[in-house]
Amino acid sequence: MNNYILLADIGNTTIKLGLANETGIAFSISLPTKSLYTADSLGLTLLQFLSLQHIKKVKTISLCSVVPELGKIFYQACQKYLHAAPKIFPLDFSVPLGNQYANPQEVGADRLMGAYAARMLYPKSKSIICVDYGTATTFDCIVEMDYLGGLICPGLYSSLHALSQGTAKLPHITLNFDQNTPLIGKDTVTSMNHGFIFSFVAVTDGLCEKLAAQLPAPLCVIATGGYAREISKLSNKIDVIQQDLILEGLRLASSSLLA
Repeated sequence: MNNYILLADIGNTTIKLGLANETGIAFSISLPTKSLYTADSLGLTLLQFLSLQHIKKVKTISLCSVVPELGKIFYQACQKYLHAAPKIFPLDFSVPLGNQYANPQEVGADRLMGAYAARMLYPKSKSIICVDYGTATTFDCIVEMDYLGGLICPGLYSSLHALSQGTAKLPHITLNFDQNTPLIGKDTVTSMNHGFIFSFVAVTDGLCEKLAAQLPAPLCVIATGGYAREISKLSNKIDVIQQDLILEGLRLASSSLLA
């Protein structure tokens, strides 16, 4: 009997796909989010993804999407090629996390699912700050079983794209670095590399410090998203990296389906 769940996290920059069983996420990949997907192209991608793990059928499919049109295409792809309709968060299932937002419907599904995953994975910390380096950089605060809210800041890659598009003479950079402290740049590439990297480190540490002052101890700061590992090497506040946080949340929320 096949006992796998297909997990899908559709964000503004990437689509993350994961396969989960009773023990955890067995395999995951990241694809670029783009407007050229059709139900057929995405369906064939899903079949190829499953075939990499020699899986022909999954028990169920769990989806968290913040891109409505692409979420619809994914749904159609699953119906046509996997012969199953995804269960969509929060439409088809919820998580046992109190939402303290003034208007709970305003919270992105990804932020709430990430907060739930963080709480489930790190239960010993009374408070959690979850920092997600995505299209935007978000700071989400969780105390016990309540999602309090957080902050939304510019994203690293979107900021870099905006700068390169708005300044004709500045070069494109790769955000590579090999220093623990910012250098006084003597060329444009170094100036941009270190300016971007260490400004986001400063934002991370500064905001975590100010948010922590409002939260009860003990506190755990969790980093996720595309540039989490690089920022964490330089940050004084990040305690743990959890790259597939939303997929983990989907897995945990869907774990009863594997029984």
